[in-house]
Amino acid sequence: MVWVLAVLLVAASPVFAQDYSKLRVIAFGAHPDDCDGRAGGLAAKYAAAGHRVKFVSVTNGDAGHHEQGGGVLAKRRRAEALEAGRRIGIEYDVLDNHDGELLPALEVRRQIIRKIREWQADIVLGPRPNDYHPDHRYTGILVQDAAYMVTVPNVVTDTPALRRNPVFLYFSDGFTRPQPFRPDVVVAIDDVINQKIDMLDAHVSQMYEWLPWHAGRLAEVPKDPAGRKKWLLAQRPSRVPAEWKQALEKWYGSKAGAVQHAEAFEITEYGRRPDEAEIRRLFPFFPEK
Repeated sequence: MVWVLAVLLVAASPVFAQDYSKLRVIAFGAHPDDCDGRAGGLAAKYAAAGHRVKFVSVTNGDAGHHEQGGGVLAKRRRAEALEAGRRIGIEYDVLDNHDGELLPALEVRRQIIRKIREWQADIVLGPRPNDYHPDHRYTGILVQDAAYMVTVPNVVTDTPALRRNPVFLYFSDGFTRPQPFRPDVVVAIDDVINQKIDMLDAHVSQMYEWLPWHAGRLAEVPKDPAGRKKWLLAQRPSRVPAEWKQALEKWYGSKAGAVQHAEAFEITEYGRRPDEAEIRRLFPFFPEK
């Protein structure tokens, strides 16, 4: 009964005036390049329109390399993240939790709550809690666990609670157990695909070293900067996944067929539940109906 009442209260939470012309978006990834791959295009679109965006890496990435590690790698990856954010005009924070050792502990949850509150977020993005990497899974759980608590004043009392719960959304993924990703919102990013590639290009240790090495493809990586960006773009899907097309048509109508690059997001059950009109205000990129 208590759980049912809590759900009803969240769904019926008071509506406060919101200035949709100045949105504040925060995204959480487990590692310093995770948000870029799933929402770099969306972030570039928000930033270009004058909205505020912050990416947060919940770990410092100090294990994600085949030749470097520890403090040296953490310092390098933080610098890469800051440069990636600079390239598209957003803020980028890297928390000092060890890569590969993340757990959904109370202190890390407090870190997430503080970041959301300090940013005064309208939109919160993060991974679903089912993934091949434990850090990804636990980042998803941590963001879920923070979702309701950001509005509770007696939790993390050193940072004022939000009076309006943000809208929480998941990044896309290809995992099907226990259930597949649902593309509730699909945003075309053809106009910013080069900015997204420029952002990913800043993560040299990952895009051109660790990830190709781990995949056994290090020899394929070009040596020259221009060749690397061209190669990086070629690694991205050149067509919208078939399972996203119905949602893409919902938001873009007759223009959907021309879209080649997109990012998709699933609305979670943990924050504010927007109707279609509010989604269009929160994602001001769709053609008018």
